[in-house]
Amino acid sequence: MGVTDVSALTAALFGPRFGEVHEPWRRLFASEPFRDNADLSPDDRMRRSYERLRYVDKSVRSVEDLVSDVESLTALHEWACPVDCGTTMLAGIHYNLFLGSLHDHTPHELRSLRDYAPLQRTGTFLCTELAHGNSAADLETTAVYDPLTACFDLHTPHPGARKFMPNTSAIGGPKTAVVAARLIVDGEDEGVFLFLTPLSDESGPLPGVEIRWLPERMGSPIDHCLTGFDHVRLPRHALLESERGRILPDGSFAGGVERRRRFLYSIGRVTEGKLCMSATSLGGTRAALAIAIRYAHTRRTSGLTQVAGGSVPLFAYRSHHARLLDALATVYAATLLHRTTVRQWAAHTAHDRGQAENLVAIAKGWITWQCRDVLIECRERCGAQGLFLVNGLADFLTGSELPITAEGDNLPIWLKAAGKMLLRDPLPPPPPAPAPALTSPRFLHHLMVCLEHIWDRRARAAFERCADPHPLNRWNAATNPALELVAAHAQRLAGDALLNAAADVPDATGQDLPQPGVPDATGQDLLHLLHRIFALRRISPHSGSLMAAGHLSAEHVEQFPIVLDEAIARLAPYALLLVDAFAIPEEILRRYPIARLPEKSDQSDPGALLIELSGHG
Repeated sequence: MGVTDVSALTAALFGPRFGEVHEPWRRLFASEPFRDNADLSPDDRMRRSYERLRYVDKSVRSVEDLVSDVESLTALHEWACPVDCGTTMLAGIHYNLFLGSLHDHTPHELRSLRDYAPLQRTGTFLCTELAHGNSAADLETTAVYDPLTACFDLHTPHPGARKFMPNTSAIGGPKTAVVAARLIVDGEDEGVFLFLTPLSDESGPLPGVEIRWLPERMGSPIDHCLTGFDHVRLPRHALLESERGRILPDGSFAGGVERRRRFLYSIGRVTEGKLCMSATSLGGTRAALAIAIRYAHTRRTSGLTQVAGGSVPLFAYRSHHARLLDALATVYAATLLHRTTVRQWAAHTAHDRGQAENLVAIAKGWITWQCRDVLIECRERCGAQGLFLVNGLADFLTGSELPITAEGDNLPIWLKAAGKMLLRDPLPPPPPAPAPALTSPRFLHHLMVCLEHIWDRRARAAFERCADPHPLNRWNAATNPALELVAAHAQRLAGDALLNAAADVPDATGQDLPQPGVPDATGQDLLHLLHRIFALRRISPHSGSLMAAGHLSAEHVEQFPIVLDEAIARLAPYALLLVDAFAIPEEILRRYPIARLPEKSDQSDPGALLIELSGHG
């Protein structure tokens, strides 16, 4: 393929359902209602996010189809984030956590999802409590069932049991929630269930609903509040039931599984939420990388006069473009890992649900952490212009913190994943190495497999070495190598996803990438170079461990920086093409002044952009 043909790379990144799943959201968020980039007060930004959520809702043909199609649901988050992180978060809460929870429970005939379309009442999700951040299974809000009136009494027993951070203020209009509470039947605690609970109307909170604003947080403003209940009466059908637990006609309780499994089922939408949070991070990070790489091609700086003369684009310097190409390799790998994880979750069965949930947790932690690192790099590479909110990067960066925490803090969910990995059988020894060339994708893959095996062995050995009988002390002894195991596993999966994508891209020539300046390169060549950069960066810090295990030689270690530098030099001419493959519409990129290419923005006057930023352009 010619270097101007990015369709193969776009297809590799977004998969065969691009036209069906991604294109409608891509068009929507490039449309007029989402183009305003005015500097507003926090309250006005919140109102604008809710207004935009209503535009999103008008475009949804079937809420049932949306909440049951995880690919479409995550795609919504990918394309919304480059435009408005606030709208993205509201959409995740309303469509996934609220409507998705209603969809997954019975009885549908009493609460059709169509009751919430068009969006006249915004849905929200109340689970986490102030005193139970990472221990939601221990939450203390209660819903006591009265068989005489067939009603529940929803109550917050003390201030620490107030629901923490839901968007429950009057901004955005009337709201309804699904509230996680302990179901009490005939004096027995039957575990945590969800209850459909109206919170407010046009006049404000309903009787018994207590809402208190939380302090302003970093990132796009959302109306986060503390929310409590003072003996709020709910009808019998407010309980979201399933075969795992229900109230029988005689008022007794029937539960098919133990209480913890009921809780996990009740909040099952948090798993899709992890995928949505990962998609949010990826959408914002791809936009930030496109902005930073474009700006690096238009921002000029003094050149080496004896070589270039005058000024050159900042991207011409290896010190600048190497960091952005590292970021580009990471974002390609992270995007493709997300695609793989979404597909596996969409195809999971009851038999392999636990394995699929563990993969979602691992991918969420790795992707959101990697995205934050990339966003920091992009912001720094844009210098002072990266600090202005109007250029997007600062907003994307502060917004990246929420996905790291939402739907489970990354570190606790990785610790849980590490424990599950150590409960399985030990990884088998790696197979024999292919030809040991650092330019070989197969050899680089082999090294990443070896690295995962090393940390699996070390984590198990650390656990066994600890003679302390206390389980916590034994776990602490293994924690650090166990977390390294999770990281090695995640990056190996990301590398695999990148190689699989390369294998699926037609190779027009079967040859390696030509030297810079030659006008043709295959998509497969470019993806292999991205994989080489990605793998070498992940392997290099562990080269000593790989040498000690006999997987690398001293000569390999000496060659690492040389091979990496060659890959960066060969990929640099194609940076703009690789971000063009993100398919971000110009209508979105034009919102951010430093992302405008020369024909759209006069970069010759160093004061022109500052004048534009100040609103006097």
